[in-house]
Amino acid sequence: MKISFEELPDQARIWIYPSNRPFTEEELERLIPSLDHFVVNWAAHGTPLKAAYTLPYKRFIVLGVDQDIQKASGCSIDSSVRFIQEIEKEFQVTLLDKMNVTFKQGEFLAYKSLSDFRKMAKDKAVSANTIVFNNLVENKEEFETHWEVPASDSWHSRFL
Repeated sequence: MKISFEELPDQARIWIYPSNRPFTEEELERLIPSLDHFVVNWAAHGTPLKAAYTLPYKRFIVLGVDQDIQKASGCSIDSSVRFIQEIEKEFQVTLLDKMNVTFKQGEFLAYKSLSDFRKMAKDKAVSANTIVFNNLVENKEEFETHWEVPASDSWHSRFL
């Protein structure tokens, strides 16, 4: 069952998939109906999930499930990963590589490998104040309060 992302409760489980580049307007016109179809039909053990998505910065796909209604199962999570893999192929983007970091450089978003980010930190090209996207947050409340944070407040701080 599809709901708006805003309707998800604070403790809703979320999964964040950062893209290596922004989606174009033309791609969004194809992506949004695909996401709608997936979320409407997303189920766990045959029971529909109360689910939503959002596309921050036209660069991240964030899926959310209200687990008070029905918990996402291993099979339903697997189906979402398969769906994301299909998006990667269709749009020729990287969404599942966890060895990359997205962060702000002025008004732009940068997407770098973890090793490049580490080197940038060593070279002082990024700092404790650099805004990073902590894609390890697990629920909507954390997403809203701890997703976009200074590197010093995230796991990224180990590289500074």
